[in-house]
Amino acid sequence: MSIWSRIIEAISALTSGDSLTAVFDKLRTPPERSVAFTIAVIALGAKMAKADGHVTRDEVTAFREVFHISAHEEAGAARVFNLARQDVAGFEEYANRIRGMFDGHPRTLTDLVEGLFHIALADGVYHPNEDAFLDRVAEIFDLPDREYRSLRARFVPGSEPDPYEVLGIDSSMSQAEIRRAWRKLVQDNHPDALMARGVPDEARLMAEKRMVDINRAWEVLSGKKT
Repeated sequence: MSIWSRIIEAISALTSGDSLTAVFDKLRTPPERSVAFTIAVIALGAKMAKADGHVTRDEVTAFREVFHISAHEEAGAARVFNLARQDVAGFEEYANRIRGMFDGHPRTLTDLVEGLFHIALADGVYHPNEDAFLDRVAEIFDLPDREYRSLRARFVPGSEPDPYEVLGIDSSMSQAEIRRAWRKLVQDNHPDALMARGVPDEARLMAEKRMVDINRAWEVLSGKKT
């Protein structure tokens, strides 16, 4: 059964009057965590897409890019998106439920915020309301400040990403320490590690882009340090 079939199954189990948050309370263990991750990104993404006042075609397309949604599976993603957009529950309630859903898996929450950054920048504009939205979600998720700064450095336009920020390290570190940090990030973003955290294979584009940014930062710093 594909992840989208499992998502439709989870959504279909909702009874009349149920909020999408009811799904978040039920999907805590593998393999349901990959379903939970996908629903969480789409649901929060739908809330964020309204943060700048409207939903653009680029933002909707970003869901397809993050999750490699095929044409015959678009209806499932659209159903989750529309449920979240129409739900009276606010994004903070969603974020709190999602944090509980991934309790004990902080790296998955970082992965999730990365997906939201990808969606926020899909239209080429980073709106102040989107920035405030992501700041608040990161706060609710209790993301370490360094990890959040690393994400912003990679995505927010206007300046060349600081390689130290991308790798989440201090500029005072030695070459050996930088190498260890880089290798740790490479290990943490191996497909097996991502799968263990609940990141579905359908989100591989997000992981591929992350590895490009990590390796580019290492290339810059390995040339600077001696």
